[in-house]
Amino acid sequence: MGGTPWIGYNNSTQYPLTTALQTGPHGDWWKKANIQIYGWANVGINFSTSTEQVGGKYANAPASYNQIPNSIQLDQLVTYVERVPDTVQTDHFDWGFRFTSLYGFNYRFTTADGYFSKQLLTPQADGTLGNKYGWDPVMVYLDLYFPHVGQGMDVRIGRYISLPDIEAQLAPNNYTYTHSLTYTYDCYTQTGINTTTKLSNHWTFQLGLSSGCDVAAWKKGAEPTVNTCLQYNWREGQDQIYACANSINSGKYAYNNLAAYYLTWYHKINAKWHVDFESWYQYQSKTPNIFNAAGQALVQANANGAWCKQAYEVTCYAPEWSVLGYQNRQLGPKDFISFRDEFFNDLRGQRTGIKGRYVETGLSWNHWIGSTLVFRPELRWEHNFDNPAYDGGNRNSQFMFAADVIWFY
Repeated sequence: MGGTPWIGYNNSTQYPLTTALQTGPHGDWWKKANIQIYGWANVGINFSTSTEQVGGKYANAPASYNQIPNSIQLDQLVTYVERVPDTVQTDHFDWGFRFTSLYGFNYRFTTADGYFSKQLLTPQADGTLGNKYGWDPVMVYLDLYFPHVGQGMDVRIGRYISLPDIEAQLAPNNYTYTHSLTYTYDCYTQTGINTTTKLSNHWTFQLGLSSGCDVAAWKKGAEPTVNTCLQYNWREGQDQIYACANSINSGKYAYNNLAAYYLTWYHKINAKWHVDFESWYQYQSKTPNIFNAAGQALVQANANGAWCKQAYEVTCYAPEWSVLGYQNRQLGPKDFISFRDEFFNDLRGQRTGIKGRYVETGLSWNHWIGSTLVFRPELRWEHNFDNPAYDGGNRNSQFMFAADVIWFY
């Protein structure tokens, strides 16, 4: 569940820098202020059947986030400064905030139009779009916690991660190093206000208003956008269904202006196995037709047009749907493996840039080294049944070995 701290649970961290501050010369002040500073560095490598020489600089696309084939990248250098409201107590109002600084290759995916977005939207001398590395304030928000509304209500104001999804932008919040297509091509962040109300031990309700997906309120293309989610959990939290209408507005083509509807189910089988499933349907209407000159003129930077059915159409309706599954097996206190399978149907090619029915499957191993390093190697295979989508549009399939290391501080 996104857009909120966990209501009724301890949300504090035990990262090394926060621990050092709380046990240092001014430790009592840091504990009383409840301000935590922490982060990580994330470096990744991949070996792919796609090549930069054939397919261009980002030939692994539409796979993500490691789109440069056969290379090593600084994916993320992240710092959090935050105060998390105390949602365990029930007797007084509390507040919190978070500021997140992200530098690295992954800014290319988190950037919202209007937040230092010229780094990404400016064409480069080699014909590609945007700087290789950049910076993004991916989360900047204030939390207000009201314990007497329902069983607790959080009001989040600012820029926050979009609510649904199994995966997330920040490296430690994922089972695997690479991301599914399902997660790569949906809504990333929103700017606005979101309320999360715990109605009972089983039900939680969310309602918010933002300027849309991945766009600042002051930019062209922003429009009032409603989000609402309902979560139901049972078996003492071992099962959870989470349904979201994440972005309700006109859905008219703009920079990532997605109308999107999600359903996620988490299920714990036993102490060693758990599974996660997600499906979504999303669309943009009046999407420019890339096969029509008048339509092509309407295409925005970093916002693909559509493979419309008829060449005479200037714009068309561009939907896509997806089904994703994770099966996760705990091997020991410092090891687990994750199997991922998905089917992604990009009916008009608006999300990936290449129309078609995609399948993707992967196997990942997570291994902790001590308490501050995690190593995540994986094997990944994907295929577009209808069009060559990989290696710059030269291959229908792609096979990849990838691995990353996250160092926590």
